[in-house]
Amino acid sequence: MRNVIEVNGISKRYRLGKIGADTLVDDFKRLVSKIKGTGDPFDADAEVNAREVKGSSKYVWALKDISFNVEQGSVVGILGRNGAGKSTLLKILSRVAEPTRGSFRIKGRVASLLEVGTGFHPDLSGAENIYLNGAILGMSRKEIASKYDEIVAFSGVERYIDTPIKKYSSGMKVRLGFAVAAHLEAEILIVDEVLAVGDAEFQSKCLAKMQNAAGDGRTVIFVSHNLSAVRNLCTRGIVIEHGMVAFDGTSADAIDAYRGGGAKNTGFVIEVEESANVPFSFRRAAITTEDGSLQGEYEFADSVNVVAEIFTREVRRDSVIGVHLEDATGNTIFVSTSDEAVGFKVADEADKVSLVKIALPTALLKPGVYFISLSARGKSDKPYHKLERCLQFTIGDTRTYRGMKNLYRKTAIVAPELGWSAAAAFPANS
Repeated sequence: MRNVIEVNGISKRYRLGKIGADTLVDDFKRLVSKIKGTGDPFDADAEVNAREVKGSSKYVWALKDISFNVEQGSVVGILGRNGAGKSTLLKILSRVAEPTRGSFRIKGRVASLLEVGTGFHPDLSGAENIYLNGAILGMSRKEIASKYDEIVAFSGVERYIDTPIKKYSSGMKVRLGFAVAAHLEAEILIVDEVLAVGDAEFQSKCLAKMQNAAGDGRTVIFVSHNLSAVRNLCTRGIVIEHGMVAFDGTSADAIDAYRGGGAKNTGFVIEVEESANVPFSFRRAAITTEDGSLQGEYEFADSVNVVAEIFTREVRRDSVIGVHLEDATGNTIFVSTSDEAVGFKVADEADKVSLVKIALPTALLKPGVYFISLSARGKSDKPYHKLERCLQFTIGDTRTYRGMKNLYRKTAIVAPELGWSAAAAFPANS
């Protein structure tokens, strides 16, 4: 397969603050440095793209030395946390923005859907915007006319097609925008997280359309926080972290890398610093067997427990502990809080270290990797202390049924042990 996208050392630097563009003085300094051959004077001042850290420079690298190739017919998922640089990368590939350094080559016509209502004029009707948006994407008027009925039908907004776009909801704009982009005979389709605005039915249609596009030999670049969609749609995943490529591999491995990158600890035991000046906080937490042994790997239906050590500074009547279980693709399995247990109280004595044990309903869990998050909070307050994805454990299933492994459990949502027996009689209809 030939490469249709080649990205070579792309970097994008932005100026922070109220003035987004460089000043005349900055341009003059850059010109002098170019004449002297000393390089851009602001490159050295630019800092890494970390939104959670307050920097000292007015320049930041939204992207830094990004390189990868994409083969024709590939479906590539771009993963990363908010502000990691994903949208900036897609804007550059869509030629909406220019890189500060580096280069890229794209072979083929590109259809992009980057933001809600991209290319739409609010005062024009939906029908008029189909022609306007199609022209922006490179479609001829004849080509748009030949696909007009398909575009309208796919969008599902036919009743409002002669209504100005400014009266559309965000979801309706996304429907129309994706419908136009998807029906452009482009070799490369670039889609940002805009599909999250659409409803479940439309998201399913869009994913099916992208799968069909890939089946026809077209290339798809897909940015999404929907890890299940990335796993099912994409054959390859690239994780962007702080503006740099942190991982490039299969979609399943990329999801694992993405999930692990946000965890403070991905083992089965963790020690943490106490959070000062809060009523109570965690000291330690662990995944254990029923007899209290530390363990991270279990067989199906084994007893799995979370044990947490808590230090109480101040007794609060509404203090609760929360536990949040996620699977490897980020789906929430359940959320539970300590006030659900009758007669159980946490943090009931000041200046005291206490232990809490939470039994997980593993008889329902299918084989796979799971993440635990813990929180200490008041019922109506923000968390006093929160540990995001602090613990990890694995459920396996090596049992056999008639000589075959029970593989269906890996695809089910839950995997309960059901009670099977012969019935004495069919219940009478009274």
